[in-house]
Amino acid sequence: MLFVPTILPAVNWFTQSNNIAKIERDGKDLVLSNGLIERRIQVESFVATTSMRRMDTGQEFIRSTEPEGKLMVDGKDIWVGGTTAAPDRAFLTPAWLETMRPDPRSMKLTGIEFVPVASPIPYKLKSGKQWVPAGKAVKLSFQSESLQADVRLEIYDNMPVIGKQIRLQNTSAKTIRVETFTSERLAMVEGQSAVEALNRWQLPNATVITNMGFGGSSSDSNPAVHWETDPAFQTQVSYELKTPCVLDIHPPVGPSVDLKPGESMDSLRSFILLHDSEDLERKSMGVRAMYRKLAPWTQDNPLMLHIQSSDDTVVKRAIDQAAECGYEMAIISFWSGLDMEDLSTANITKWRAIREYADAKGIRLGGYSLLASRSIDAANDVINVKTGKPGGAIFGSSPCLCSAWGQEYFRKIKTFITKTGFKVFEHDGNYPGDACASPTHPGHRGYEDSQWKQFQMMEDLYAWLRERNVFMNVPDTYFLNGSNKSAMGYRESNWSLPREQQHVHARQNLFDGTFDKTPSMGWMFVPLTEYQGGGKAATIEPLKDNLVDYELHFANTLGYGAQACWRGTRLYDAPETKAVVVRMVNWFKKYREILESDVVHLRRADGRRLDYVLHANPNASPRAMLVVYNPTDSELSETVAVPLQYAGISKGTTVKEREGKAVGLKVKDGVATLEVKVGPRGWSYFSIK
Repeated sequence: MLFVPTILPAVNWFTQSNNIAKIERDGKDLVLSNGLIERRIQVESFVATTSMRRMDTGQEFIRSTEPEGKLMVDGKDIWVGGTTAAPDRAFLTPAWLETMRPDPRSMKLTGIEFVPVASPIPYKLKSGKQWVPAGKAVKLSFQSESLQADVRLEIYDNMPVIGKQIRLQNTSAKTIRVETFTSERLAMVEGQSAVEALNRWQLPNATVITNMGFGGSSSDSNPAVHWETDPAFQTQVSYELKTPCVLDIHPPVGPSVDLKPGESMDSLRSFILLHDSEDLERKSMGVRAMYRKLAPWTQDNPLMLHIQSSDDTVVKRAIDQAAECGYEMAIISFWSGLDMEDLSTANITKWRAIREYADAKGIRLGGYSLLASRSIDAANDVINVKTGKPGGAIFGSSPCLCSAWGQEYFRKIKTFITKTGFKVFEHDGNYPGDACASPTHPGHRGYEDSQWKQFQMMEDLYAWLRERNVFMNVPDTYFLNGSNKSAMGYRESNWSLPREQQHVHARQNLFDGTFDKTPSMGWMFVPLTEYQGGGKAATIEPLKDNLVDYELHFANTLGYGAQACWRGTRLYDAPETKAVVVRMVNWFKKYREILESDVVHLRRADGRRLDYVLHANPNASPRAMLVVYNPTDSELSETVAVPLQYAGISKGTTVKEREGKAVGLKVKDGVATLEVKVGPRGWSYFSIK
């Protein structure tokens, strides 16, 4: 069976370097462009985005005008920019734009200033310089009776992405309450037209993310991104006016923030990626490229050992083995006995000494801490707004981060990391977005401001850790806040299944998870000791008795360029076991550049036939690698069509199976045909120059 690749646009923007951002005036318009996208904002007779389009394909994404932001302040509806209505909300014409005027609720534009691109996360590059994404930025200032709103818009080099954030400042002599805000609102061209209301609508061809990262491990689960209907769009095809075609970015609750005279607050940061194709692979590559540029720390991809003990002797032996085998990080795992909330002298002294021991071995050491998915007590848990009692949180029960216990937890974590020098923080049950109705917690006023205040506490902690170069495993999409990895996506109970099934599940999870994550952005899991049951059939220990499965676990994760949390008390128990670990680690490091590059998804594991993926990177050497797995008890052969256009290969090249001899490979229209043969329950790889 041949894979037939989708024909892609001629230029892959994610490998180009000549699309330089600029911001300039063009008549009444302020224009942000970079050769890939263009956003036009009219700034004279009114202020509103009138166009946002792909410059290479010409596709327009804006059908009508909306304000640049919306606020509810002290019960009053205020618009940041905005216009009177156009005759039709299905499209805009130059003639209509000439007749439109500011909406009566609009704040007045008072200034336009070209400013540097923001560096919201304190992250230093290897050169020691502060990281800032390359691009251009502009600030539009608006004023009302009591409020100044500064709208920052950014456009980046070599990326079809627009960034946005609004800063609000109280310019009055009294305290005001910002009850709600919308930091981006766009009337988008509908992604699908249908007369009947559909169960699942196709949305406009854009990916939208914000720094409000709780609520899931996928970019699609972003809780602040809302696709709304447009009742004023009377000419839409939907009979009940149900087409989701207005992008509105706002927190799910609140924020209900009180600003004293002179105080300010920042809205969410949002980023809109406009796609040039409906092809799933190309779209997902765009999302991955966006994260690489906006959150470069996510490309830190160390080999990780999860040590299932807090005994000094066991931990030091595990660190020794990690160093001997080429691992780069060790994490004191969950249920190991580590308590990062214990600030006693004995506990701090113990873990500082072990961290220093790990440093001497070249291993980054850190530990696990559980936050939200547990109960503390009635005084400190989240209070359900419907019942007025604890319970009913996202994970059943959860402490409120703004409670006295929550505030103390954050103090303890910072103190522990400061005093021990831990270089890794695995934060489980991190804040999932619970709102709390308690009127007595010291960190929030009530239900309306509780979610925003708790989210800010998470933001502050992760920024503090990022500034100190502490590696973070966080099971939600806090990437834009400084975290390194989230879960690739797996069901923990599946690790109690027989090993044979675990391998297929693992490759299915890796295949699915690497669509909206680079390989380095997601972690997998390999329980060396028994985990959630399953007995001998599910367990790798004793390691020397299960070397075939042990190697295949390495081949699964490292073959995708990802990392697993190898959870146990040791990496090897015999010389032959150590040889397997060292060989697989050395293989990964030899091909690390291409393995950590983009995954091109060719065939998902199904347990019946060969499954395989392609790694592609025009700037790597080799430029492509096909990794193939055989889940069956028989040798399997197949002819595979390999889409090498993703690797920038359009003509004949060479291919090498494993470490064999390179042979010629014909390429036609960016596609090569490759004969592969893999033994029973085996795997292989083909590097392509």
